[in-house]
Amino acid sequence: MRGKIVLVALLLLINLFLLFRLIWSDQGVFAYLELKSRYEVLQARIDAVDKQSLDLSREIRRLKSDKAYQEKVVRERMNFVKKDEILYIFPDDIAKSKEGGDERQN
Repeated sequence: MRGKIVLVALLLLINLFLLFRLIWSDQGVFAYLELKSRYEVLQARIDAVDKQSLDLSREIRRLKSDKAYQEKVVRERMNFVKKDEILYIFPDDIAKSKEGGDERQN
């Protein structure tokens, strides 16, 4: 009888130890959940970078093949003008302060 009690106690201790390792160890449930969330975050970042890469590839293809789009991009991004054109550039901060001043006066 005494041997059975010792055996049950030993098995109970082993089960508690295994349960502890299953839940709180470096390879346990909490570690798995943390790794799973990190995986999902990284997968979302990879998807975003893939989408951005695809968009840039499309834009490169369009810049190589579409002369009208090339001209539009050069004019908008680099402020290029055609011959006999005049380019006016207004600073954003002055325009915003004037707009804000006009609203306060009304």
